[in-house]
Amino acid sequence: MSEVLTDIQDGFIIVTINRPDAKNAMTKAAAEGIRAAMEQLDNDNSLNAGIITGAGGTFCSGMDLKGFLRGETPSVKGYGFGGITEKGPEKPIIAAVEGYALAGGLELALACDLCVANDKAKFGIPEVKRSLVAAAGGVIKLQQLVGKRIAMEMALTGDFFSAQRAYDVGFVNRLTDGPALDAAIELAATVAANGPLALKATKKIINESYDWTSEEAWKKQAEITGPVFTSKDAQEGSLAFAQKRKPDWKGE
Repeated sequence: MSEVLTDIQDGFIIVTINRPDAKNAMTKAAAEGIRAAMEQLDNDNSLNAGIITGAGGTFCSGMDLKGFLRGETPSVKGYGFGGITEKGPEKPIIAAVEGYALAGGLELALACDLCVANDKAKFGIPEVKRSLVAAAGGVIKLQQLVGKRIAMEMALTGDFFSAQRAYDVGFVNRLTDGPALDAAIELAATVAANGPLALKATKKIINESYDWTSEEAWKKQAEITGPVFTSKDAQEGSLAFAQKRKPDWKGE
């Protein structure tokens, strides 16, 4: 049985961690499967976004401890835990969280650009309770998203927090009382309908600009956005608006 399943829909790819009996704990094979799916997302011009979710009502419970005891690392060199925590795809990805997103599972969701969660979902980085550290992005990236004080509380207590709390502090974009995947598909369809070059440039600027100085910010932004404004897609977007029709993006 494949540990990662993929499904192509109109403009986006759904990537499902398929280890429900193990609460979708991350293995080396699953990390490599996610990485392969991210490469497919970036290389397929018909795809503009991706969704990562888990089978069987759980997003991801973290690292597979049986694999860890065998000496297995559930990561991909240069890309990190789950194949995305250090370096993700150029195109936007959305986490669709049901059940638990714990330890590496939370860090997997943190590595995504957007997050949709069922209102009964639980989040947490409980590593300190086992004298470990959330080193797959939790203690580096979490404060950038939710602020230093909240990140400190989550990381130092190791306690679980609710989907509502995750939404309130800005970790989750959308809460749903139905299936998280359904809400994520709706969001992905909205994102994927937009210009592919503009999506990649926008994601790159948001991810990289937090440490730009005021002197270099406009220059760096112009370097990224210049090719977008002079692209064929920019012309197509304006023309489609004027003609009141759906754009036909070429990624050029």
